Amino acid sequence: MSDQKRLFLLDAYALIFRGYYALIKNPRINSKGMDTSAIMGFMNSLFDVIKRENPDHLAVAFDKGGSVERTELFEEYKANRDETPDAIKIAVPYIQNILKAMKIPVVELAGYEADDLIGTLAKQAEKEDYKVFMVTPDKDFGQLVSENIFMYRPARMGNGIEIWGIPEIQKRFGVQRPEQVIDYLGMMGDASDNIPGLPGVGDKTAKKFLEQFEDMEGLLANTDQLKGKMKEKVEANAELGRLSRKLAEIKLDCDVTFKADDYEMCKPDAEKVQEIFEELEFRRLKDQFIKLFSDETETSSPTENSPALKKENQAAGSGQFSLFGGNPSEAPSTIKDTNSRNTIEDIDHFYQLVEPGLATTLFIDKLMSQQAVCFDTETTSLNPLEAALVGIAFSWEKGKGFYIPFSEDKEEVHKLIEKLRPFFESETIEKIGQNLKYDVKVMQNHGVEVKGKLFDTMLAHYLINPDMRHNMDVLAETYLNYTPVSITNLIGKKGKNQLSMRDVPIEKQTEYAVEDADITWQLAQHFRPELAEANTEKLFEDIEVPLLRVLATMENEGINLDKEFLGSLSDDLDNDIKNLEQKIYNAAETEFNIGSPKQLGEILFDKMKLVDKPKKTKTGQYSTAEDVLSYLAKDHEIIQNVLDYRGLAKLKSTYVDALPEQIEEKTGRVHTDYMQTVAATGRLSSNNPNLQNIPIRTERGRQVRKAFVPRDENYVLLAADYSQIELRIIAALSEEDTMIEAFKNGMDIHASTASKVFNVPLEEVTREQRSNAKTVNFGIIYGVSAFGLSNQTDLTRAEAKELIDTYYQTYPKLRSYMSEQVDFARDNGYVQTVLGRRRYLKDINGSNAIVRGAAERNAVNAPIQGSAADIIKIAMINIQNKLTEGNYKTKMLLQVHDELVFDCYKPELEEMKVLIKTEMESAFKMKVPLDVEVGIGENWLQAH
Repeated sequence: MSDQKRLFLLDAYALIFRGYYALIKNPRINSKGMDTSAIMGFMNSLFDVIKRENPDHLAVAFDKGGSVERTELFEEYKANRDETPDAIKIAVPYIQNILKAMKIPVVELAGYEADDLIGTLAKQAEKEDYKVFMVTPDKDFGQLVSENIFMYRPARMGNGIEIWGIPEIQKRFGVQRPEQVIDYLGMMGDASDNIPGLPGVGDKTAKKFLEQFEDMEGLLANTDQLKGKMKEKVEANAELGRLSRKLAEIKLDCDVTFKADDYEMCKPDAEKVQEIFEELEFRRLKDQFIKLFSDETETSSPTENSPALKKENQAAGSGQFSLFGGNPSEAPSTIKDTNSRNTIEDIDHFYQLVEPGLATTLFIDKLMSQQAVCFDTETTSLNPLEAALVGIAFSWEKGKGFYIPFSEDKEEVHKLIEKLRPFFESETIEKIGQNLKYDVKVMQNHGVEVKGKLFDTMLAHYLINPDMRHNMDVLAETYLNYTPVSITNLIGKKGKNQLSMRDVPIEKQTEYAVEDADITWQLAQHFRPELAEANTEKLFEDIEVPLLRVLATMENEGINLDKEFLGSLSDDLDNDIKNLEQKIYNAAETEFNIGSPKQLGEILFDKMKLVDKPKKTKTGQYSTAEDVLSYLAKDHEIIQNVLDYRGLAKLKSTYVDALPEQIEEKTGRVHTDYMQTVAATGRLSSNNPNLQNIPIRTERGRQVRKAFVPRDENYVLLAADYSQIELRIIAALSEEDTMIEAFKNGMDIHASTASKVFNVPLEEVTREQRSNAKTVNFGIIYGVSAFGLSNQTDLTRAEAKELIDTYYQTYPKLRSYMSEQVDFARDNGYVQTVLGRRRYLKDINGSNAIVRGAAERNAVNAPIQGSAADIIKIAMINIQNKLTEGNYKTKMLLQVHDELVFDCYKPELEEMKVLIKTEMESAFKMKVPLDVEVGIGENWLQAH
């Protein structure tokens, strides 16, 4: 390994934006409501570089006020960019403070872009015999690459780190020398920077020109060798080409100086870094930081998987013994977790093990005299159907609690459960827990119904702050400033060596289990006033908590599956997939890996040239994303075949082959797990297996539903489905009379809408008109645009726009309701459902148009989708109560958005049809009647 020093220069904004957009669908929001995605994304990139590369020298460059010189040259430079999202504006000062605390230099200079600063520093460091790695996803940096300067492109979406040296630049841009990248960008232009380029010149033409003429000037001096339109265009736009090249060129003479001592990695101010991470509620990053800067062995030299060292003939090792400049005395073994949070070590607590015999009797007497008790089961498995009780912890006072262990002897377990039964079945003692559904199911499987009032801290927090995570460690650290003992400290990490809770010494079991009960007890006291403050107590007590019991019963019940049918369906799918494969190969006139986006893109757009200007991904390969292909499918049979192939392959792997594996051995049935705290709208989500995503628009997708069958020959499946519930809700909430009348008169709402917007009598509405009206009806609540509508229908964009405009003229109250919702959100920061469930929209007043637009669409959509979710939850609770009270054999098995599925006992069938329909239709009273369709069948498909 050579002793050549290595300098890493990070392009701050490129990494910040990348981190922010990578998490855009699932942003990280802390308890203060702050979007911390951009900070987290950047820190992940920084730590990743430090961990992989253990650099000796490192600095981070920021833009400051944009490039004055480029804007003077061309006023429109970067003028097309949206306003920076607020989350990024907020992030920058935090990131700079963290870097300051880590003693990593921040390089910024008013009027210059980070590219120019990095370019200048890279060339200076190269002269001082450094290997320089420019950490950025931005391809423009290719022009700076040399023997000793490399682009270090961070890992993204499953692709590993990429390091581009001269050979990679030659290949990517079709150039001989990296400096020609400036000419490439000048010719082609750059949409993201609003650099115009030469009209009509794209990637391929630019590469061809570079091969033929070497650079921009070579091209402009030899336009006589061009033909036709291209000749005219290039000659007419010569000055635009020169200007574009100048805009694309990174400056190498900024007023910054590479000082090796300043850029050397040194010991961070660990306390300050951890303090900022705690303020931001970054638990994992804090752990990573401590590990990164304390574990000498791990960071003693660049790691073996260091991409920057794998480059052939570029072993540029740091030659140091630690992260801090080769002096072992500087090794940061002193960096400790400066947790300002308390742990079990810091606080006075009294956690007692309850011995068998007299102690247990006395404990139960005390337990029975409480008004509210937190309990937490310790078991051998996360799957409640397989979980055996190891112990139960109880707490009803801060810092105090008790633990009752269970032996493996079934007889002993039974005796102990009988002693505790009066507590669990007491209607007067409130039971508190975190994710109580699990404990309720465990107790159900041990023959005990948990009765009385329940308080689930996870559900309470979901209503208080739906966008945050809700697991106990996060809640304890955020609200109680306390870090609980980690389960991995007791039983180790997941894997074959993980212990069972039974293997943990009893004293440790006691401390761990009672701590959980104690912390949960404290959280409950913290959340009670917060629920009242947000006006969500009623929602909590009347819907979410009763639903917890309903779901526990449904999940334990499970559903029967026809394994043989799935086996034959798998064979059929194999044949379908093989046939499609053959059709695709025939059309492409070659065999290739259809599952590889890269190979598929090359076949469709290089070999077959199906599109003039194919869309590309950020990495430069052709995009074969679903939305891109769907748009082209109606014009190209091969693309439709590829989409069908993908659909069938996914269907086969996700459902047809996976479902039989998920049959529970003990019951012979499939038991999905319903999550109440995932979707911010209030909808349930289903897991292991996810039964809400089975595609039902395709024939083969529908076949999967055939595999779900009744318990036995004495039962049939009954499916009850709300008809167009979201449209009914929007009609009622907007008080749109025309729509309300149509629903009240039992008219076909899509035909009725078509009749109005196309101005034709109802009986003359065509199938296509009805279909287009249906698309608008369902799309309008999701803020469908003319572009979106034209993609989903055969309408042109102009026709789609006209249809949407006419729609709003036809339903003026609908339009004003949507505006009112957005205004309410702007004033209050949230919207709510008919039952007061809140959806907080922190970006509703944001400066970035794209982010704000998404919040505005949510302002309209969340109350509607959320109200539908609330209504079906009420129906489920009421139906379950009726089934229990009437001691019926019929069981509720599944909920899939607007549909409920039952195992219906045949003698109860007629009664059930009426009971279920009545309860669902009367769950909530609005100006529009709810309508439920009931179907019966020997399998779910038939019943649906």
